[in-house]
Formats: sequence, C-alpha cells, structure tokens
Amino acid sequence: MIRTMLRVRARPGAEQRVRSAWRTAAAQIGALPGNLRRELFLDANDPHTFVLVTEWADDDALHDYENGPVAAHLADALRDGCEPATADDHLVMRDEPDGDPTILVDVEVTVPADRLAEFHRGHAEVTARMSGVPGYLREDLLREPDSDVHHIFAEWRTGAEFHRWVANPAHAREEAGPIAPFLLDFRRRLFHPTTRPGVDRAASTGRETDVHTTTDVLIVGAGPTGLTAAVELARRGIDCRVVEKSVAPPGQADKAIGVHCRTMEIWAEQGIVREAMDAGNWLTGNVVFVNGTQTHRMSWELPGLPYAHLGLPQYETERLLTDRLATLGVRPQRGAELTGFTQGSDGVLATLTLADGSIRTVRAQYLIGADGAHSRVRDLLGLTFSGGLGRFPQLFMLADVDVNWDMPDGHLLRFLHETDGRMDGMLVCVPLRGQGRYRIATLAPPRFFAQTGGRDAPPGFSEELAEPTLDDVQAALDRLAPPGTKAANLRWSSVFRISHGIVDRYGHGRVFVAGDAAHLHPPAGGQGMNTGIQDAWNLAWKVALAVRGIAAPGLLDSYEAERRPEGEEIVGRAVRMAFTDELDRADLERQFLQEMSLLLSYADSPLVGECVTDPDGLRSGPRPGDRAPDLGGLRRQGVGHPLRLRDLTAGTRHTLLLYADASAEPAALAAVPGLCADVRALTRGEVDAYLLLSPDAGAPGPAAPPVVVDAGGEFRTRYGVTGTALYLVRPDGHVGFRSQPIDADALRKNLHLVFGGAR
Repeated sequence: MIRTMLRVRARPGAEQRVRSAWRTAAAQIGALPGNLRRELFLDANDPHTFVLVTEWADDDALHDYENGPVAAHLADALRDGCEPATADDHLVMRDEPDGDPTILVDVEVTVPADRLAEFHRGHAEVTARMSGVPGYLREDLLREPDSDVHHIFAEWRTGAEFHRWVANPAHAREEAGPIAPFLLDFRRRLFHPTTRPGVDRAASTGRETDVHTTTDVLIVGAGPTGLTAAVELARRGIDCRVVEKSVAPPGQADKAIGVHCRTMEIWAEQGIVREAMDAGNWLTGNVVFVNGTQTHRMSWELPGLPYAHLGLPQYETERLLTDRLATLGVRPQRGAELTGFTQGSDGVLATLTLADGSIRTVRAQYLIGADGAHSRVRDLLGLTFSGGLGRFPQLFMLADVDVNWDMPDGHLLRFLHETDGRMDGMLVCVPLRGQGRYRIATLAPPRFFAQTGGRDAPPGFSEELAEPTLDDVQAALDRLAPPGTKAANLRWSSVFRISHGIVDRYGHGRVFVAGDAAHLHPPAGGQGMNTGIQDAWNLAWKVALAVRGIAAPGLLDSYEAERRPEGEEIVGRAVRMAFTDELDRADLERQFLQEMSLLLSYADSPLVGECVTDPDGLRSGPRPGDRAPDLGGLRRQGVGHPLRLRDLTAGTRHTLLLYADASAEPAALAAVPGLCADVRALTRGEVDAYLLLSPDAGAPGPAAPPVVVDAGGEFRTRYGVTGTALYLVRPDGHVGFRSQPIDADALRKNLHLVFGGAR
C-alpha cells in the first residue's frame, strides 16, 4: 500500500476554495482503480494549512492518478488559492520498508471538544519533551474537519530508535504524560518514506529566497506583548504567525505578577478577564515599613476603578492569551528562532532556524519584534538604547516561599532599611495565590556579587553561582521583616541584575519593536509586562489597517510618537523609585492611578484633535488622547437593562458618539444621518456610530443611527457635553477627536489622518 500526503497552504480568504476543490476531487479519486482512501486533514496549529491524503493499492494505480486528468484538475483548482508548494510538502510512503531507515508514525486519537484546550496544552508540552529523545525528529498535529479525531504524525530517524522508545514503559510518564489520558484508546499506523523514480523527496533549491510561508504579519516572541499583538490582529481577520525561540512555555512565576487595572480593561475587551480573575488573586493595597516601623498603608480598592489590581504569574497570563489566540485559529510556533530578515517597500523576508536545525523563510507585510530584553529584532534593526543601557550595580534575588506572619491579606509589602538617610536594605513581598505564599525580591547575598568580581553576571549565572537557598531568604527576613518571621517551602529562586533603558526608535520601515525589546526598567510598580501589552494594544489596530490598505501614510509612525514618550516616562519613574519607598505622599491616589495606566494620555499625538467653539466647552470631559472613561445608565430600546458605554465602544473599530439634548437645533439633528453615511464611506465601514440623546431631547428621524438615551445623565456629566457634541473613540479606547457643537468638516479632516488610504 502507498500513501501520499500533500501539504498546501491557502492564501488568506481562500480556505473554502481549497475545501471545495478537494470535495470535488475526492469524489473523482474514489472512482479511480486502486484507490483505497482519500482524506482531508487540517493543521491543528494553522487554520490555513491543509493536508491532502490518498492511499493506493500499488505504484501503477498511483502513477495513473498522478498522470491523469483528476490530479491535473485538482492542481489547477488549487493554484490560485494556495501558496506554491515545495518538495518538502509532498510525502510518499509505504506500509513496508523501502530502503530508507526513517519511519513515519500516524497516531489517531479522539479529543472531546470540551477538552480540546487541555489536549493542545498537553501536546505542546509533549513536543518540547520529545525534542531530547534520541532518534525523534519532528511531528505535526493534524485533525479531521468537523470531527473530534486528531492525528499525531511523527517522524523518527530510524525504526529501531522508535521501537526502542515505545518498548520503554517509562516513556508514557516521562514524555507522553501530559496527553496520556487521551491515549487510552488510539490507533497507530507505521509508514516508511519511499524514493520513486524521478522524485527526490529532499529536493530543494537551498536558496535563502525560497519562501516556505507567507503571512500578513510575523510576530517574533510569544510572551504577553507578542500574544496581545497576535490576538488583536486575529480579531480583525489579519493573518499572522507567531514564532518563539523557546521550545516550551515558562513554568514558574519568575517574571511579572501584577496586572494593572488598564490591562484588565483590555482583557475584558479580549474576552479573558473572567479567566484571569478566576486564576489570580486581588492585590488590595500596600504597606511600607522603614527600619521596622510602619510608615504608610494604602488601600488600592478605590471607588470608580473599572477593575482592581490583580496578581497573576506571567506564565498564567501567557496561558490565557495563548488559549484565546487558539480560539482565533492561531498557535505560536515554538522552537523557531529568528536569525535574520531583509525588508523592502513591499514587505519583509525573515529567516528562521528551527529546533531541528532546518532553515525556513517567511514573507510578511510587517514584522513585530516582541522578543524580549535580548531582542534579536532590535539588534538586526540596529536600534540602540538612548544614553546607553543602564545597569544597577547590585544583584538581586527572587524566591517563591511561604511566610508565617500576621500581615494584611492581599497587600504588597515593602520593608526598607536606612542608615544615615541612605537605603542599604530592601525587601519586597508580593502575595501569590495560596495561603501565606509570596514572591520575595531582595538584595542577593554578598557572596554572589563577590564571585562575579563586581562585573556583570554572565548568562546562566544563577546556575554557575548556585541558586539562593532558603537560608538566604531567611537571612533577609531576619534583617528586615518583623521579628519571628519564618520562611518555608522554597519552590524556586534565582539571581538577577536590573537593566534599564529605552531604544532610540520603535521601529524602521515595516519592522517594529514592542515590550522589553523597546524598553527595559526596574520592576518597581510592575510596569514591564503591562507596558508591553499597552504597546501591542496601540500598534496592532494600526498595522491591521495598513495590511488592509486603508491606513493613512503617517498612521504607523504614530506608534512611536504615542508610545515612546510613555515608555520614556515609565523608565525614568521606575529608576527614580527603585530605591525609595515609592510614594508620592502629596497625592497617593493619583500616583496609583498613574501606575495602573488609567491616566495614560496621547494628548501630544499627531492623530488626535478637537474643535470647540466655546473655550469652556467640554472642559470637564476627557481630552483628545485621553482614555475614554466608561459609565453606565444608558438605555436602548428593546434592551431590558441599562447599558454601559463600553457596550457601545467595544469591538475592533472606531466608535462615533454623537450627542444632542433638548436645546439642539433641528437642522443639526437632521444632518446626523448624512454625516454618519459619509463617515462610513470614508472609512470603509470602520466606524460605528451612535446617537446619544438626553431624556428630554426630541425623537430623531427614521434615518438616524442607533439611538441610546443618556437616562441617568452620566454621559453628559462625565463627558461635559451640552447642546450637540461628538466624541470619536479609537479602537484602543482613547479619544481620537471631539467637537462641540458637531463639526462635520473637522471630523472628516481628523479621520483622514487615520484612514487616508480609504477611498
């Protein structure tokens, strides 16, 4: 028996064309002499990739098919809708050995729909574990359309190595354990690759310009920044590919913990805020001690917050974002390292090195470097840190331990020691989920610094110098924490040095950097991860418009114009606060709101503007560039409960909020339908419009946009509107433009700054 497997990748939007072409061909193939099977598989990690499978009784039957009209018609049907196939995309194999020692294994398993996420997480872990097994080369995860059946299709160097691994009963625990519950009932088939006359299975030109994959946006890095960018692009229907050098996700809480209130708002928009709250713990305040005396205590449970401050380890954040991305049909490719790229006026050509040493090239319209503190994208772009990369001379240690003290639940604790007004000791304790569990940061024991000779610790130095011990943690507690405090159950520990700086540019041409690739700062305030998420939140909607060809020429330049000043301010503030009690005692509430990114404004952005005839008009409302605050008390016909403003502005498009009260001129209201029609045409439907009316305003005409009544007057009060007015809210939740009264011409001019490419 002979099996063929042809991998094809549909161009964006052509997926249904591939399915239709295969359905037609499969019916014809089934009628050919010698055909035993014909199936369509989907790549479980790439919704655009299909695998066409046929099985034949003998070489003659396959030869007749490949040289006959059915195969020719199928090739013609796929040509325009698919990317060009390479030699590696076509596999031919037999169920009996044919001289090649390589063995191909097809494991068929059934995965219930309600356990799909569990299976995919487990399979990713299995793939990472298998990379170290002798003889194992690679595998693909395929699934049958509209079915619970999945196929794990693996390649081994030799049959002997595969059978040796199978014969070892420990392998189920050591490598396959994460998906063991799904292997209780499976079907396995073995195949051997074959070399046929005139066919070279390994044929390749070997030239770097061979393009293996095309996509709209290539994202380098599968941390919170890269995953956020991918989710936002995928929500907008933009084809994107995420590659990550690490073969496995992180497994310990050695990175960010604090999730800011503004980030929680973003997660509500993305649909993961409930899962985050379920997995995390609330950070409800902070307490500061100096030389053993409490100097400050503040509650972070302030009225009016959209969400409170959440504690969630970064590995959980990455899990939630990865799962959300999977629902949009995108899965990060792990074990894929960016090694180079070139760019031109029409796109970027990137080179990747995979875990098995093979080289792949990807062509994309844009590339986003979210690859962290040691960013390869940043280096390849030639970006430098303004003023150089700063490093604190001290070494710090982190530890995950249980602590037995009587401290307020949910509070971040800071213990400082000062001598002659100079701080010479610090201990920061962040509560984790679990009774008495904390992530502790403090100065590393002197022996670590002594062993480095005062120089920068080399990569992997925590392994070279050994990890801090429970005794090291206890010594810090003995010096700085309340008397009698004891630490126990050390789960992990590490040593690190703090670097800080910001790059001179946030990108060049079609390549951008975001997150730690763009800015590094001390962990004070937990800014790193949250700032990176904000970078991606700002950039992704702009890139999406550029991919679709409707972005104004300067839209992508606004990413740096808006985000770099914010990054610079955050880096500077974090450096200043690193060795203080981190308090602006004059206005503690404002400082907290600033740390939580709720006061973030792009007021100096070239994209934002206003037209207000009365100097006092809209004075109490959010300014252009400010975050558009949420509010309640809105009523819409047919809805049995009050709406919030976020119910109107949520989504992937701009939102135009037009307001009118009883004093509005009838002519102004009569012009609203025409204005909305013009806006939709100008932006190709990228703006949703609503007419907000005060309760005493007259009913609009039938052609008006959807009407919402400001029943409680909250919009009027919070946004400072009277008469007629408008606010344009961007997809990232910031005010792009406002006017009072409604100024249609000024609005159109502002929209041209964003949608200059639309016609």
